[in-house]
Order: sequence, then structure tokens, then C-alpha cells
Amino acid sequence: MKRLLTLEWNSKLLDGLGISYSLLAESDEDLLFSAPALPATLDATCLLLIDIASQSLRFIERGNLKRTFQISTATNGAGCRENSGCTPLGWHRIAEKIGDNQPLGTVFKGRRAVGLAPLLSSAQNDDLITSRILWLTGLQPGVNAGGNVDSYSRYIYIHGTAQEQLIGAPVSHGCVRMVNDDVIDLFDRVDETTVVLVCHNIAELTASL
Repeated sequence: MKRLLTLEWNSKLLDGLGISYSLLAESDEDLLFSAPALPATLDATCLLLIDIASQSLRFIERGNLKRTFQISTATNGAGCRENSGCTPLGWHRIAEKIGDNQPLGTVFKGRRAVGLAPLLSSAQNDDLITSRILWLTGLQPGVNAGGNVDSYSRYIYIHGTAQEQLIGAPVSHGCVRMVNDDVIDLFDRVDETTVVLVCHNIAELTASL
């Protein structure tokens, strides 16, 4: 109960997500609850909940779990420092959406479309960014925003991959990879105000509620 009460620092988001707050998990309690109140301009009706332990992304809308996607986070595990090759933890939002209406399998370099991937399940092309980009920015100064822990300047994306066969295993260089059809689906559901929470293990919190 203490953990859920602590979340009242953002009553607008709490009201928008309702019962789905019971899904929120984080083995590092200080990280999860150290964020300031989120700006009122953010979309309180939607949450992307990224769970590293299960390699899953949950799309929650108005308190209801709408879809669960398999993902791939970093080979190097969780962490917020630049050049770590880790997936950053904590509260984020979608800062930019890139790739609207581009064909499935479009390859992006420097966030510009440069052609199509020849294969979407390949042993090569281990870091191609394909189909869509959701560029994340951190909301917790000193944790995932600013200085050498800034998710935006680290170019942390949710994006498609040319190694779909590896989705479900932690194999990325820090970003969150998705199956191309799935990232297009997600892209169409969210906007630049959607809140994203990256956490270690959802089950650890739900077991203690």
C-alpha cells in the first residue's frame, strides 16, 4: 500500500490509469518514486510499461491492458549512463515519432529513411533501425535526464529491427526493439505526450501488493 500511495505525486496520471497502477513494478523503489510530478500536458490516458525481466511492453489505455508486445532490450542490461549500451530505467515520455506512412522494413539512418531492409530476420544487420522510431526523453533529472544520463541525447528509441528472430531476448545496444508490424501498430496508438515507464521486473511489485 505504501508504494501505491507514493504514486499520488501524480494524481492526474493515477486517475487516468486507474487500476493499472497495480501493475507498476520496480525493484529499485527510490528510482520509481523519485520522479517529480509529470507535466499536465502529458497524456494521462496511456502508459507504455516496459518490463525488462519478461522482455515485454504493455500498452495500457484508461486503466485497461490493451496489448502486450514482445520486445528486446539491451544485452548489457539496465542502466542510464551514456556509452553503457544499457536500456535506461524510470519515467520517460515519447519525444518524437519518426517514420509515419513509411513502408514496413524501411531503414533509418540518422532518423532519415534510406531504403528497405532486404530481410527482417537476418544474422547480419544487428543494429538496423527499421519501420518506425519512437524517440524517448527522460523525465527524471539526474536519473535519465541531463548530464551523462540523458536518454534523449543517448538516442534511446523504441524501433523495428532486421533481427525479428531475436525478439524476446535482450540483444539490443540500449534501445527497445520490436517486431516491425508491432512497432507500426504501437506507433499509431501513441503520440508525443505518451508516458513510458521502464522497469526491472513487474512481478516483484505485484507480489508485494
